[in-house]
Amino acid sequence: MIPAEFQRLRLFPLRHHSPRSSQVLRAHLDATRPKIVLIEAPEDAEGLISILTDRETEPPVAILGYRTDGTPRSMLWPFAAYSPELVAMKWAAGHGVPVKFIDVACGVALASGGEEEEREQNHDQDHDHDQDHVDDNERGRGSVYEAMAEARGFRSFEEFWEASFEAPAYEEPAFRMALHAFADLTREVGRRTADAGRDAFMARKIGEVLAGGMAPEDVAVVCGAAHTAALFARDVDPAAAATLPAPLRAAVTVIPYSYPRLARQTGYGAGNRAPMYYQRAHDAGCDFRRASLEVLVEFTEHLRLRGFTASLADTIEAYRLACALGQLRGKAEPGLDEVREATIATMGRGDAGPVDGFLWASVIGRNVGKVASRVGRNSLQEEFWTEVAARRLPRTDSAERFDLKLNNEVEIQTSIFLHRLRVAHVPYAGFLGQKSQAAGGKPTNEGVGGVDALMRAREHWEAQWTPATDVALVESIVHGNSLRQVCERLLSERLRTAETTGAAADVLLEAVVTSCPEAQSEALAACDMRAAADDDLASLARAAHALSHLAGSGKSLRMQHAQGAALIGELLVKTYDRATLRVHDACRGDADAVGPAKAALRILHEIAAGQPLVDKQSWLSAARDLVGSYAVNAECAGMASGLLYLAGEIDGDAVSGIVSQRLTDTSAPEAAAAFLAGLLEVNSLILVKNRPLVQALDAFLQGIPADRFKDALPTLRRALGALGATERRYLVENVFALRPLAGHEREAARIITETDREKIKDAVKDLGDLDDLDDLL
Repeated sequence: MIPAEFQRLRLFPLRHHSPRSSQVLRAHLDATRPKIVLIEAPEDAEGLISILTDRETEPPVAILGYRTDGTPRSMLWPFAAYSPELVAMKWAAGHGVPVKFIDVACGVALASGGEEEEREQNHDQDHDHDQDHVDDNERGRGSVYEAMAEARGFRSFEEFWEASFEAPAYEEPAFRMALHAFADLTREVGRRTADAGRDAFMARKIGEVLAGGMAPEDVAVVCGAAHTAALFARDVDPAAAATLPAPLRAAVTVIPYSYPRLARQTGYGAGNRAPMYYQRAHDAGCDFRRASLEVLVEFTEHLRLRGFTASLADTIEAYRLACALGQLRGKAEPGLDEVREATIATMGRGDAGPVDGFLWASVIGRNVGKVASRVGRNSLQEEFWTEVAARRLPRTDSAERFDLKLNNEVEIQTSIFLHRLRVAHVPYAGFLGQKSQAAGGKPTNEGVGGVDALMRAREHWEAQWTPATDVALVESIVHGNSLRQVCERLLSERLRTAETTGAAADVLLEAVVTSCPEAQSEALAACDMRAAADDDLASLARAAHALSHLAGSGKSLRMQHAQGAALIGELLVKTYDRATLRVHDACRGDADAVGPAKAALRILHEIAAGQPLVDKQSWLSAARDLVGSYAVNAECAGMASGLLYLAGEIDGDAVSGIVSQRLTDTSAPEAAAAFLAGLLEVNSLILVKNRPLVQALDAFLQGIPADRFKDALPTLRRALGALGATERRYLVENVFALRPLAGHEREAARIITETDREKIKDAVKDLGDLDDLDDLL
C-alpha cells in the first residue's frame, strides 16, 4: 500500500482531449496554486516541456518516442490545445511552477510486451499506435460503457460523455467528484498488468517528490481518471513496478500533429469523435451553443460552395432545432448529435448524404500543428520538407492529386523523390497510374515500380502529409542520413534475401527507379552471380525481361541515372541464353506446375522479337522443340505454336497441320483440349478464321467418346469461353459452311451480324482517357 498522505495530494482526474477537463483543471490550478505539477507523460520527455509550451508551437502536436537500437518503431503522445496535460504545462510555465512527467519512459512503453501486438495492428493507421496513452476509462467501452450509456437513454458512450461531462457548466469540486465516481465505477474494467505497473511507477515518482520535502497539499497530480482513482484509494501495489519491462534504447522529440489524427474514426484509441468541434467549444469557454452555431455557419458555406441551396435562415433554423433537441433530451447544451440531426432536417431536407459528406470536415477539422523552430529536425525531415517546398508538393493533411510529365529533368527528379519515399516506406504519396483518374478513368493495374515505372512517360500521384510521414522519417534515420542512403540500405537488405535471379533483377529495377547507384552495382553483380546457378525458367525470364528493358531504354531520361549500362547487355545475353536452355524441362508437368513457365514463354518471345542483342534463333529453336514434343505439357506446346505463328515462323497451313495432328487422338481428349487452350490463349483468330482448323475441331469434338467428354469439358470451356463477339462470329460462319444446321438459320444470322458494341465502347472510352498528345508517346 502507498502512504496515507497520498490522499492529501491535489489529485485531478481527467479524460485525455477533453475541453471541460481542461477548463475545470485551469480553475483548479488557479484556486489551489500548487508549487509543483506532476503530469502523466513519459518521464524521459520532460526536456520537451519548454518546446510544448513555446509560443511558436501551435497544437496539435505530439511527443514522439522512437527506438534507436536499429529497429524502426515508435509511439505517439498527441496534444490538442484543449488537452488537459498541455493546459497544465502552460499554466505552470505562466506561473513559474516546475513540471515533472511521472509516467514510464518511452523505452519502457515501446518494450511493453502486452501492448506490442496491439500497436503492430495499428501500425498501418498512420503510426498512431499510442495504446499506452489510451486512458483507462476508454477500455472495455463495448461492454460496461455502452451499457452505462444505454441505461441513461443515450445511443453511444460518446453521446453519454458529452452530455454528462462536457456540456454541463461544472464547478471544479463537482466535476472532480463526478469524474472520481465514474473512474471508481469503471477502473477495473479491462485493467491489465501494465496498468498496475504504471500505477506503481507513478506512485513511486510522486513519493520521490514528497520525500524531497514537498507538502502533499502543494503537489498537483494530473493524470487519467482511473490512475487518479487508484492513487486516491491507495489501491496500488508498489511491487507491481517490477512487472514493467526493461526499457529499450529510445529517444524523444516533438512533431506536428493534425485534427484528423486526433479523431477516434482514424483509429486513435484515446481520440474523440469531433476534434475541431471540441476546439471551438474550448475556445468559447466550453459554450457548446456557440460551438454548434459556428459549425452550422461554416457548414452553410460548404453547401453554398458546392452548389447546394442554403441560406442564413436555414442556419438559424438548424441552430434553433439543435437547441430544442438538446432540451427535449434533457441535455444542458446541444451536442454533436443534435447538430447533425438538425442539419439533416433543415439544410439536408431529410437527406443525410450531403450532411455526412461535408459536415464532418467542419467538426473533425483539417488543421496541422506547428512545432517551434528550435526543435531540430533530423536530416531526413529536413530533406523531405526542403524537397516538398522546392517541388511545390502538397503539405497538408488532405489528399491532393497532381501529375508528372517525365520528359524533363525537373519532373524526373520529383518522381525519383516520390519513389524513394515509397521504397523507404514513408507514407506520403500514392501512385494512381499513368492515366489520370480524375475524369473517371479506369483504376490502374500497372505496377508502381519495376519495368512499368521505367517505361512510362507520365505519372499521376495523390499526396497527403500526415503525422505518420514525420514519424517514418524519424524512424528511418537508423538506415541513413538521406533518403538515398535509406533506399540504398533497404535495397541492399532486400538483395541479401533475394534467392533467385528474378528477385535480384527486381531490386535492380527499383535501384534504377530511385537512382541509387550503389544498389544498382550491387544488384547487377547479384544478378550475374545468381544467373550462373539459377535453373528456374520463370526467374530467368523475369530477369531477362528487366535487363532487356534496361538495355533498350538508353535514351530515357530516367535511364541517365542508371549505372553499369555496359554490363547490362552482357548480362542480358547470358541470362536469356540460359533461359532458352531451360524451356523444355520447365514445360513438363501438369497445368499448375507449368503456369509460371507459360508466362516465361511469352516473355522470351517478346525479348527475341524486340531485342537485337539476343540470339532470336535460340528461342525459335526452343519453341519448335515444344511444338513437336509430346513429353511436355500440351498447353505449353499449343502456346509455342501460337507464338511461332504470330512471329511468321510458321504459316496457316503449318498451323492447321499441327492442330489437326494434335486433335486426332480422341481417346485422350484432355491433352488435345489443353493444346487448343494454349493456342487460343495466344491468338484466338488463328482458329476461328481458319476453316481447316474449324473442321479439325468439329471432327475432334464429335469423336470424343460420351463418357470422356466431361473430362475434357473444363479445358474446352476455358479455351472457347474467352472468345469475343468477333471470334464467335467467325467460328459460327465456318461451322455453318462445314455443315448446315436446319432451323437455326435465323439465330445464326443474329450472331453473325452482331456488332462488337462493347469493344467500340471501350475504344471510345480509351480515347476519352487521353488527356493530351503526351499519352500517345
